[in-house]
Amino acid sequence: MLDDFFWRALLGGIGVALLAGPLGCFVVWRRMAYLGDSLAHGALLGVALGLVLGIDLTIGIVASSVALVAMLLLLQRQRRLAGDTLLVILAHGALSLGLVAVSFMEGQRIDLMAFLFGDILAVSRVDLIWIYAGVVAILCVIALLWRPLLAVTVHEELARAEGVRVTLVSIIFMLLIAVTVALAMKVVGILLIASLLIIPVAAARRLARTPEQMAILASLAGVLSVVGGLFGSLEWDTPSGPSIVVAALAIFLLGLVVAGPAALLGRRLGLGISPGIN
Repeated sequence: MLDDFFWRALLGGIGVALLAGPLGCFVVWRRMAYLGDSLAHGALLGVALGLVLGIDLTIGIVASSVALVAMLLLLQRQRRLAGDTLLVILAHGALSLGLVAVSFMEGQRIDLMAFLFGDILAVSRVDLIWIYAGVVAILCVIALLWRPLLAVTVHEELARAEGVRVTLVSIIFMLLIAVTVALAMKVVGILLIASLLIIPVAAARRLARTPEQMAILASLAGVLSVVGGLFGSLEWDTPSGPSIVVAALAIFLLGLVVAGPAALLGRRLGLGISPGIN
């Protein structure tokens, strides 16, 4: 018989996986994998902010992530530094500031390992409310912006010519990643958040024929990763967050093995298997 904390962990992980699937697709399609990683690194600064102000840590992480996005957009207006250089500066600067700030909090008992690698087994009912409220809100926004996001992803200039507000869509997309990072931190931790956004999508990429199929398959792969990782952690007493990522890696490798025969069968049947967006 499984304990309540395990079921809360399972529900929390599944919620984040459902969200990471479609959002991760756009991260991969737009080649913005390092943005998610950068925001995740900066999440520790949000933890410190939440502890200093005495507010919910999720609010602190969202606030710091949004601030990082705003700083990135502001700094991108100058043309002297490349975008990836700015991301490195902001990511590691925010992570270091967070670590230094946390070290000064002598009155606070802080488990840095839980923040860095996740503590999904400590997910509470309040955390579940945060996660699923965020899942519903973000998935609704993605559904509304699906076509504009696809248009911007495929060809930004053409999308602008067709009347898509490219800058606004891009800002909203980055803010969605920021909120997702805050929700996912407790599941896989600061250092592994990007893997939950990227690996299930990579696993689904060679099996999907359309962008919509790819988003659904990515969410399914994420859910299977959470379930497999948690039960593997329970069976072999391994860290939960890294176990989820290992399960995602196993699904990705399995997908590589299956994709070849599936593509061959598809060609013989005249179907073809391709993800629609590279």
